[in-house]
Amino acid sequence: MHDRPRVPTMSLTRVVLSSGRSVDLAELRLTSTYGGLLEGYPCRPINEMRIKALLHTAERMSPTTPVHLVPPRREYPDQYAGAFGPVELLPRVGCVGLFSSTALDPANDPVLHRSGLTVIWFQPTPQVPSAHDADPALRDVDWAALAQDYEL
Repeated sequence: MHDRPRVPTMSLTRVVLSSGRSVDLAELRLTSTYGGLLEGYPCRPINEMRIKALLHTAERMSPTTPVHLVPPRREYPDQYAGAFGPVELLPRVGCVGLFSSTALDPANDPVLHRSGLTVIWFQPTPQVPSAHDADPALRDVDWAALAQDYEL
């Protein structure tokens, strides 16, 4: 027997969360964390501006879908601290993905309802996450607490 979703989708990929829920990636935007945007050196204020820019991108992608930021891993190499504090590095690729899954509320018609969440995360490479191979921080997203049901 094949494992088929109840609602046919044309997603970019499917990610299996740690909870066991499968979520479909419908839209993905990848950007270089520091490419062309860096004035000075990578530090906390620059990183916070970069994260804010990705939050705005996520809100524009789907204004009615909740947005969640997976806290990025930050590295502090042993380098000279400048005027804005120590060097702080985020992973090389910033990602904004629009995910959907089956409805959260079991009372909703599974054919007419889905749940959705826009997620922001950072990763070291420009690869599309897939199945069980997605970054553990992305797979640990608490879908039940963060996503929202919507009607098709």
